Amino acid sequence: MALHHSAARRHGRAAAPRHGCTAALLFLLSLSPTLSAFVLMSVEDESRWGREAQAAMRKDVPLVSDPAIGQYVAAIGHRLAARAGGPKYRYTFTVGDHAELNALALPGGYIWINRGALHAARNESQLAGVLAHEVAHVALRHAARQVSNAAVARAGLGFLSALLGNVGGAVTSDAAARSMATGVFLGFSRDDEREADRLGTDLLNRAGWDPRGLAEFLEIVQVRARNAPSTVDAFFSTHPALDERLADLRRRQAAKTTGRRDSAAFRDCARRVSRLRKAR
Repeated sequence: MALHHSAARRHGRAAAPRHGCTAALLFLLSLSPTLSAFVLMSVEDESRWGREAQAAMRKDVPLVSDPAIGQYVAAIGHRLAARAGGPKYRYTFTVGDHAELNALALPGGYIWINRGALHAARNESQLAGVLAHEVAHVALRHAARQVSNAAVARAGLGFLSALLGNVGGAVTSDAAARSMATGVFLGFSRDDEREADRLGTDLLNRAGWDPRGLAEFLEIVQVRARNAPSTVDAFFSTHPALDERLADLRRRQAAKTTGRRDSAAFRDCARRVSRLRKAR
């Protein structure tokens, strides 16, 4: 989610003396992403921000009408999240009733996947791969890191000073809430995406699925982009650099892999998805 210039002006001081300090701060923060996320936004503030975002999403996004689909997706998601490490977020998994192929992770463990992604997956390991990638974004605290760095870039030393004091969490949450209210979501960087791909693949392996599932799903997206680009526009807006990511995953992919690829539960879910009314 990108912070707005108006928010920066409200928190900022005179522009001229601030730019050099801000650049130095961002350089230091970039050397340690985990540290920057920890210092600039607490887990509690991140979770509160996520709850607000989740409430907004549930008002605006229709859910699939078949509860069995949501239960199946949540079961896969929780199995992955149990192996993710990092802060102990209260992960939730929600299936949106949209035909576009997409999934996203909100701060604090709130993960969404469109029914279009369920329809596109050809086996359970591919579906699990999508969810594992989003769980990885949460576990790695990518949203907290992005909003913190964006806030520092726009408000400089005054904002950092507030964050290090008692009012820091309130300032960060306020900035995040203003961005969420306008519907502008945080876009993860290419490095974030590669990092989430790597951890997501590892999570697949730890949870017992074929770790090739994520790369296979991205290959499906790649084909869709050529044959039906409008169905994956949303995916590319939130998941950049697909070709680079696939190349990275293929380089890291083991010659021999084991793990669960499919299940009767997945096939039942696929049938249920196919019987739903036409999606938006």
